[in-house]
Amino acid sequence: QVQLVESGGGLVQAGGSLRLSCAASGRSFDNYAMGWFRQAPGKEREFVAAVTLRTGSSKHYADSVKGRFTISRDNTKNSVHLQMNSLKPDDTAIYYCAADLWGPGTALPEDYDYWGQGTQVTVSS
Repeated sequence: QVQLVESGGGLVQAGGSLRLSCAASGRSFDNYAMGWFRQAPGKEREFVAAVTLRTGSSKHYADSVKGRFTISRDNTKNSVHLQMNSLKPDDTAIYYCAADLWGPGTALPEDYDYWGQGTQVTVSS
């Protein structure tokens, strides 16, 4: 089992940057593919980015964030990060970290086994 705690959210102006972090507790962090999802008020939870397990050699992104966001993992610190640049008001949401044991790191929330509590990101225009 793994517990996930997100941090790094906040209020930023459009065009700015934020770096989200997700700290994982528990064993064998590198056996989990990791993902970031977000949920805006009144909307469904949507995929943002994912990185595969172990070395994280494969990453994929939602079209809406491609070229602006970068996901990375640090297995030595049991953490995953989301660097968000060129932020837009449409990026405003609660951002969630999720872990998928032995999984490929898909874009489907139902494939993930563990979730954090989320961190709020607000982008002002």
